[in-house]
Amino acid sequence: MTPTAWADLPNAKHIDRILDDLKKNPDKWDAVWDAEWNAAWNAAWYAAWYAVRTAARDDAWNAVWDATSDAARGASLALIAYDDCAYLLDEKPEHVQILALLGNQVAILLYPACIALQKEMA
Repeated sequence: MTPTAWADLPNAKHIDRILDDLKKNPDKWDAVWDAEWNAAWNAAWYAAWYAVRTAARDDAWNAVWDATSDAARGASLALIAYDDCAYLLDEKPEHVQILALLGNQVAILLYPACIALQKEMA
């Protein structure tokens, strides 16, 4: 198997987890995106994007962009930009939502993924 452009990042396994779930359940990710996108998410997106650009992780980001949907892109961007955030994916969505509502930019980006990864398909 060919290593991914993000294989050397600390959160590589979490990015892979998101991509795998997205491939298996694209409708679930679309539903989460439609329900959770807002202006705060947009601001968090640009902050994380700037962090990725200044950390010279463009190759990883470009590869992830091609493989993801909007909700998964935000989570992947957070995982590339912030090495210490993956634990939020395993938190209860309502706990991540509280952090997001308090303005935590990482939580804002990871909240839709947290819901999608923990949501059972009907």
